[in-house]
Amino acid sequence: MLERLLTELGERSDYDAASQCSRCGYCEQACPTYVATGREAMSPRGRNQIVRSLLEGKLSDPSSAEEALSSCLLCSACTTVCPASVPTADLVLEGRRMLREGKPHWIAALASRLLVENPALFEALIRWGNRFKRWGLAGLAARFKILRVLGLPAMETAILHMGETPSQTLREILREQPERKGGAWAYFTTCGTNFLFPQVGKSTLHVLESSLGEGTAPEHPCCGLLSFNYGSVEDARTLARRTIEKFEGSDCPVVGDCSSCVAFLKSYPQLFLSEGEWKKRAEAFVTRVRDFSECLDPKDLPTGTVSETGTVTLHDACRARNGQGIIDEPRAVMRSLGGDRCRELGDGGECCGGAGAFSAMHPELSDVLLRKKIGAIADTQASMVLATSTSCLLQLVRGLKVYYPECRVLHLSQWIENSLPK
Repeated sequence: MLERLLTELGERSDYDAASQCSRCGYCEQACPTYVATGREAMSPRGRNQIVRSLLEGKLSDPSSAEEALSSCLLCSACTTVCPASVPTADLVLEGRRMLREGKPHWIAALASRLLVENPALFEALIRWGNRFKRWGLAGLAARFKILRVLGLPAMETAILHMGETPSQTLREILREQPERKGGAWAYFTTCGTNFLFPQVGKSTLHVLESSLGEGTAPEHPCCGLLSFNYGSVEDARTLARRTIEKFEGSDCPVVGDCSSCVAFLKSYPQLFLSEGEWKKRAEAFVTRVRDFSECLDPKDLPTGTVSETGTVTLHDACRARNGQGIIDEPRAVMRSLGGDRCRELGDGGECCGGAGAFSAMHPELSDVLLRKKIGAIADTQASMVLATSTSCLLQLVRGLKVYYPECRVLHLSQWIENSLPK
């Protein structure tokens, strides 16, 4: 556990942070899971009270809190509208850690340890998993319930919903290219982009080079988000230290193209509240971290040159909108290139139901949120929707294919690349 959190009111203990909730209920209509279920336990104030009860030792059966805490999207929409900015997502994660008692699911624990101790083996296992998916073997294992028998129902759901997997990772592609030695920016390769959407990374690099000049794309550790959310906080700290060390020694921006990972990079100081020197280094590092959409000035891009016709709209990643406060930047770029073809979604940036492992762990609730999101996209009559998080890309690819095949989804960097000289 972290035990202490950074909040809008300053550094607080878990208990003090949970006690900031006045139970006013202002958060409830902003919470996708509460709106979908109408259950108090699945509201932000309900979850805050559950965590507070866990901290006070007042739950006779702590396992009764599992459903409420595991079903939180960690979207932070509640914190955005909360008058006291109660950090509900951080409190929910602390509650989950209390329920696990330092013993995460063995898959999460194994992945977390491999990322720390043997990242090359982790990458090799993911590559083989991608091959099994392409060969149809993973799908067979899921359809014949083999994974369910092994106690991995969430993995079974994820495999059945996943689209095509790439034949090469982004890092494999980059290793075949000449080393980048510029100093305008440093590219942070996120795991989702590396393993599932390498074309996104290629597009991001092309756009950065075209608009900002030459940069670098160093090999580096995982940011630690997987460990932080599902595995070990100490593993997350280790990966954060290695990441900070890798990017120190320069003052150029560190740019990532998955909003979830970038938001976590920006939260690094919270990992080191009791480690003065590392906290300072983390604070210096996060001043340089940028979400891809923050790096772009519409004046540096061609105007109105995207070749596709039809209406385009933007889906806000929760960790961009709520986690980083990024709202205007991607819209400015979209309008610069799309002009009067751009439309706003009418759902106020609500979560699509992807949320990392959420779609696999809570498939029915995830699908409720997904159908609402696809309905909002369909209302705009868009033929293209843009996203900035790999989790959102996975979810929207599936949802559009099933519910609104007239539209497709691209990462913002892919859409911008279509306007650049080939």
